[in-house]
Amino acid sequence: MQDGEIFQFIPQAPPVVLVDRIITADEARTICAFQVKPEGVFVSDGVLSESGLTENMAQTAAAGVGYACHQRNEEVPVGYIASIRNLIIHELPPTGSELYTEIMVTDSVMDVSFVRGTIHVDSRLIAECEMRIFLQQQTTDLS
Repeated sequence: MQDGEIFQFIPQAPPVVLVDRIITADEARTICAFQVKPEGVFVSDGVLSESGLTENMAQTAAAGVGYACHQRNEEVPVGYIASIRNLIIHELPPTGSELYTEIMVTDSVMDVSFVRGTIHVDSRLIAECEMRIFLQQQTTDLS
């Protein structure tokens, strides 16, 4: 993936982007990479915050949906976090860390996806949670 290509798959824009590239994506699983930068809006005291880790998982989920829609030549829907459950932060990654975030879709009902997210630095699991994500389908104005 080329620099800046991620922006065609996610609705976020700098400085609130917490994914650098898609490593793999299909209907059930997405893995993205992200390097924690010192100037990041979710960085404080040299580490990425809990909010930043949660947003990283949400953006990885968005990147997977965006990539799938792009492959099908469909408009990318906007997603909203409906709930977060069982969030466990094992450690906060320091700046310079390379995060590998995996999202697994465990179920989908209508416009809601149930996902499980994990974040690794090297081989260490640093964060995990379950999310429900509501996808707002685009509507066409018929007027």
